Amino acid sequence: MGRAARVLVVDDDESIVDFVCEALVDEGYDVQTATDGGEALALARAHRPDVILLDMRMPIMDGWEFARDYRQAPGPHGALVVMTAARDAARIAADIGAAGYLAKPFTLDDLLSLVERDLRVG
Repeated sequence: MGRAARVLVVDDDESIVDFVCEALVDEGYDVQTATDGGEALALARAHRPDVILLDMRMPIMDGWEFARDYRQAPGPHGALVVMTAARDAARIAADIGAAGYLAKPFTLDDLLSLVERDLRVG
């Protein structure tokens, strides 16, 4: 039996982290969480996630800084998926080379579909 797909959830909103984490764990994913980009970089190095669900506006290190530093680190790299309430989510995702985006608020079905798609693509 293969390992569970690894997902890193990076968001400073505890309610979003709890919702996403619970949903993904229920689906059998190995989930790590971080509340800022600095913490997320350390987890990404240690756990090598397959997919990273990334909020863009966070304290300490935001999503743009995280994406830049993550891409510069030695690979392999997981697929980045932007999670944002910004109206220009598609542009933000394109700007950082993300595989996709989830516009907040999002549904459970949207979340699971996107993670599953990015596991196949990434």
